Amino acid sequence: MSDDDAGQNDGDADLLLKTKPKTQKPPLYKVLLLNDDYTPMEFVVHVLERFFGLSHAQSFELMLVVHKKGLAVVGVFSHEVAETKVAQVMDFARRHQHPLQCTMEKE
Repeated sequence: MSDDDAGQNDGDADLLLKTKPKTQKPPLYKVLLLNDDYTPMEFVVHVLERFFGLSHAQSFELMLVVHKKGLAVVGVFSHEVAETKVAQVMDFARRHQHPLQCTMEKE
């Protein structure tokens, strides 16, 4: 090995010892369902099961929270996922002619 090769290896070792700057995690967004007087409870349970992957029992409990308190957080996601879930729920509700409202807000 020549002296030039040894010098290059020392430079490589210096690069490996440097730490990378930490990147910040993207902000998360809460997806909320809002209560209304017209959407059937069974439909809300179905939405929670279908779009948020909750069991029937979890969906039923969360639907009751929405019904009693007026709204509930149904999930926390990255901006893109939260936006997609809100759009899916709103589109599904409109196609079934229900006024169910779904929104998102920064956590």
